[in-house]
Amino acid sequence: MAARIRKGDRVVVLSGRDRGREGDVLKVLPRENRAIVNGVNMARRHQKPTQTAPGGIEDKELSIHLSNLALADPKDGKPTRVGFRTLDDGRKVRVARRSGEMIDT
Repeated sequence: MAARIRKGDRVVVLSGRDRGREGDVLKVLPRENRAIVNGVNMARRHQKPTQTAPGGIEDKELSIHLSNLALADPKDGKPTRVGFRTLDDGRKVRVARRSGEMIDT
C-alpha cells in the first residue's frame, strides 16, 4: 500500500483532545497504523537519570492513529484526502483531493 502520510508531512488532527491542532509528522509506524506528530498527544513521563541525560519529568509525544490524522492542504492548510497521479515522466505523486495541488516536490 502506498504511504498516504509520510515523515515530514504537515497534518491536522481530526478527533480526540487535540482536534484541530496541526503538526509535522516525526515518525510513522506503519505496522501499528500510527504516527508521532510534533506537539500533539503530549504526555508527561518520569525519566530515570542516565549517564548522558539527567532524570526528571519530561513531556513527550505519544503516537496517534492514522485514521485521526488528515494531510493539511498545501494551498489553504485545511484537512484533505490524498490521491495519487502518475506524471508524464512516469513518477507517481501524491495529490491533495481538495485543491488538486501536488504534495510531493
